[in-house]
Amino acid sequence: MIHIKTLGELIQSGYQSKNIKEELRTNLRNKLLAKQPTFTGVHGFENSVIPELERAILSRHNINLLGLRGQAKTRLARKMVELLDEYIPFVTGSEINDDPLHPISRFAIDLIAEKGNDTPISWLHRSERFFEKLATPDVTVADLIGDVDPIKAANLKLSYADERVIHFGMIPRANRCIFVINELPDLQARIQVALFNILQEGDIQIRGFKLRMPLDILFVFTANPEDYTNRGSIVTPLKDRIQSQILTHYPKSIETSLLITEQEAKINDVQKKLVNISDLIKRLVEQVAFEARSNEYVDKKSGVSARLTIAAFENAVSSAERRAIMHQEKNTQVWISDLTGIIPSITGKIELVYEGEQEGPYEVALNLLNKSIRNQFIQYFPNPELTKKRKTNKKATEEPVVENPYKLITAWFDAGNQLDLLLDMKDADKIAALYKVDGLYGVVKKHYPHANEKESALLMEFVLHGLAAFSMINKKMIDGKIEFKDLMGSIMNLGNMGFGEDDFNESDYQ
Repeated sequence: MIHIKTLGELIQSGYQSKNIKEELRTNLRNKLLAKQPTFTGVHGFENSVIPELERAILSRHNINLLGLRGQAKTRLARKMVELLDEYIPFVTGSEINDDPLHPISRFAIDLIAEKGNDTPISWLHRSERFFEKLATPDVTVADLIGDVDPIKAANLKLSYADERVIHFGMIPRANRCIFVINELPDLQARIQVALFNILQEGDIQIRGFKLRMPLDILFVFTANPEDYTNRGSIVTPLKDRIQSQILTHYPKSIETSLLITEQEAKINDVQKKLVNISDLIKRLVEQVAFEARSNEYVDKKSGVSARLTIAAFENAVSSAERRAIMHQEKNTQVWISDLTGIIPSITGKIELVYEGEQEGPYEVALNLLNKSIRNQFIQYFPNPELTKKRKTNKKATEEPVVENPYKLITAWFDAGNQLDLLLDMKDADKIAALYKVDGLYGVVKKHYPHANEKESALLMEFVLHGLAAFSMINKKMIDGKIEFKDLMGSIMNLGNMGFGEDDFNESDYQ
């Protein structure tokens, strides 16, 4: 229909106007009837948020998406554009996208009265029907609603009593569109009050002009459930006018989190060709976020964004890429030691409680990484804790006796041997160093007999980090390298090695 250029042609075609909420409802119904996916690219919400969102659209509701940062609230709002008609007609030259069949602005009404069926019309694509405003304390009523424009008054030689001197704000210009206000609590209370009539009656008032303009807008708001800064809150009468409030959440499984990270991470073709990323590394990165969300040092009110794992994943790949470039290697993989490069991605994306601030963001991030290794280790290899418990609890004869698969490894370190893995080590040198540890390859071969050389080497390195996480050997990062050595020998030589109390936690002495 976009070939239609005048009001007369539009009427002759039999075009029927729909308001935006009815438009969304109709298109959503059609998708549901055809069993087509409605919000593609948004993972983890299939059985929780998306059904609630669909119900709200079917009910023609304005919506408030309530959730912590990095829970795809804005992404959901932008996806709603796909439920709009591809094109809609509007009066050419209208600032507020006037419906040719139901004009509401003075400009459009006067133009149609003058030209009748010859009134020119244009077509608006759905991609242009999305408006977004980040709520900040400096937002004014004039920004959102509008104000009197003295320059327009002067150019048109109009008095201030003429409504044509009005300069419309963002909301009237978003007529027949989706309008999103992000972080609603940041909007000053007096500005929130200005939204009351727009949401309920459709009235707008600008500098004394009471305009009856039934704006056709779907409002979508986003907000945090608990404000962890000095910001305000959503005023109660405004809450009352938002018909549906939908709670979002973080991914509930590693698998879902992996889908999100792989979809959003910006890894270019050069990196993909140069760096191999194993499933183990991906899971370790995702586990960091899960650990952070339950960590005592991290402020749960602020949340841990999905952007953490995306940024961490990108940094892990870049760490491997940098090392490969330095050594002019044509191909490499992300090693466990490369995960030290994700620390900056963690420290900038977690809010710490007082105890966490005392500990320091770097130490907290390092602790989260170690916990991630610890929890993922038992998914790949036997739990070292079972061995430790059997040693300390010999009376528990009812427990099945499990042979310690790591005894050759720990014995090698007990004999005074030490392994140093440089962070920028060549792949070949690292593999050669790992094979020096007695029993290390044997453990990996037993559980993963079909792994190739590099996969086996990665798992061997993982075993060392895992044993360190379970306090069976000692790990120390210093001067661009990671040292692995006997745990008890390290404790006895604290004074000589320059270690302090902070290098150990309670689990080291269990």
